[in-house]
Amino acid sequence: MLRASQTTWKTDTGRQRKDNEDSAFARAPLFVVADGMGGAQAGEVASRLAVEAFQAELPDQGAPEERLAGRTKEANRQIYDISRTDQERAGMGTTLTAVYVDDAELAVAHVGDSRAYLFRDGQLGRLTQDHTLVEELKRRGKLTEEQAAEHPQRSIITRALGVDPEVDVDTRTYGARAGDVVLLCSDGLTSMISENQVASVLREESDLDRAAERLIAEANEAGGRDNITVILFRLEEVEDVASPTGEQPTMTGLPATDESAAAAAAAAAGAATSGTMTSARPATTSGTAARVPLARTQGPSRHDRNGRGRRRRPARLAKPVAALATVLILVFLIGGGGYLATRQLFFIGTNNQGIVTVYRGLPYDLPFGVRLYESFYVSGVPVKVVSAARRGEMLNHQIRSQSDAISLVRAAELGQLTR
Repeated sequence: MLRASQTTWKTDTGRQRKDNEDSAFARAPLFVVADGMGGAQAGEVASRLAVEAFQAELPDQGAPEERLAGRTKEANRQIYDISRTDQERAGMGTTLTAVYVDDAELAVAHVGDSRAYLFRDGQLGRLTQDHTLVEELKRRGKLTEEQAAEHPQRSIITRALGVDPEVDVDTRTYGARAGDVVLLCSDGLTSMISENQVASVLREESDLDRAAERLIAEANEAGGRDNITVILFRLEEVEDVASPTGEQPTMTGLPATDESAAAAAAAAAGAATSGTMTSARPATTSGTAARVPLARTQGPSRHDRNGRGRRRRPARLAKPVAALATVLILVFLIGGGGYLATRQLFFIGTNNQGIVTVYRGLPYDLPFGVRLYESFYVSGVPVKVVSAARRGEMLNHQIRSQSDAISLVRAAELGQLTR
């Protein structure tokens, strides 16, 4: 059976922020990092509410993944309700990454772009996948790693707690073993230094308290553009009893990192520490939560009544005038060779996943399920990240040329339509 034998967490405001909107909770076997967003200290409130939801014992029923997801959804609802009733908190949200040590496994729950890593035998493996616009574009093959690193909208997140009444929570369980070191952090760390640098610090510093201090210092030296929060803990065997098979659990399902670290031995446990605050920059705490940013930018919600999270379905023809129009269109298409003409017509909508899509044809559904359009180009942009003003302009089913439609969607992919 494994437990966290050495635990440390540190937080720092960074060099370019006045306030610290990160929060953290570190009490074995549960560890949580949240990175808030929103003006007038609303982000600070959102992240604090998120970690406070985990301060009570997790429910007894269900697998650890289910229990973490359930508590995350409870936090989401609470943050959302407050943002709807308190004008000063409107629009607030937060990322959340939680890790629960369960015997010889690590259960992970994740929303946003804070991260969890596992460091083993000198190598660093990422346990979470960012919910960001840039990560979505990378997954779709529309950005390379190099382009993503310099993308002007790399900080746009596609999923967060508190933005919608319901939230999708990524969960996964990984095998663990004695000697593993687990890192949870806000993106104030990973947006400033590379995974290779993180691995190098962990290889060089066997004492986790010093390792956390160095990680924060290096992020600040690189610019410190955001709040920086780091939680580190090492796993140890609490009973000197071998498993029946005599085998140690492996890092099952551990995703490969984008940057490989050279193998080296990472070493012995140091003295236990907990909750130490770095003094490099002013930082504040509230209760057990330290206020110190988001594996999809808040994605479209199926509960959105304005069509922002649903597919913008082409209007169905109805009533006598619409029926007559249907007949005329069919006559035109079939008898007049108009079908070929529609191949040069394009409009913009969203698909069933709420992703901005270019369609070829006319924006009409005919009776009997006949569509006068087809998908031509699926972007990597969730419609939710497009500003409300530009969304109406883009998704009005206006007939466009191919170049005009593609140009508008490319602008969305570059983050130029978020305001």
